[in-house]
Amino acid sequence: MGPETGPQGSSTDPAEKFEWLVCHTRPRCEKKFAALMAAESLEHYLALIQSIRRYQQQTKRFTKPLFPGYVFAHVPIEKKARIYQQDLLARAILVEDEARFLRQLADVRTIVSSGLELAVQPLLTKGRRVRVVGGPLHGIEGYIDNPDNPRGIVVAIDVLRQGLLVTMALESLQPLP
Repeated sequence: MGPETGPQGSSTDPAEKFEWLVCHTRPRCEKKFAALMAAESLEHYLALIQSIRRYQQQTKRFTKPLFPGYVFAHVPIEKKARIYQQDLLARAILVEDEARFLRQLADVRTIVSSGLELAVQPLLTKGRRVRVVGGPLHGIEGYIDNPDNPRGIVVAIDVLRQGLLVTMALESLQPLP
């Protein structure tokens, strides 16, 4: 259980400009893309976690990406085209606030290396449309009432211009596009 990282900047030219990119890989290509970054001696991070699958006759342990479809890479601007060379990448998104990104990436590394059980959760914001995915209200859609002090969802009754605030755990909600 742990990250795959590349060297910490292998450039011989100190004037070379680097960019942090969020690399969105093609499906199930995260490890191949990380291997490409390592082969190119480019700094990268693929957060991997342990997963256990139980089958009737056996139990299998394997590593899987914490963020499926994403690898973080620190790439020289002039070598950016090289990351597309093996058709493993769908797109690369430039990191806008590098200082904030690096703090968050350090937090992710610390959490992953701790070995604690974790799961990725979407950030829910006020007004975000969600669907209930369990319990007696399964399938009902509504809006997040207040993510700072979440009490549940608001189900709109448009004809009355009112809404019903339904108290429920955020874990039972799935964000909608």
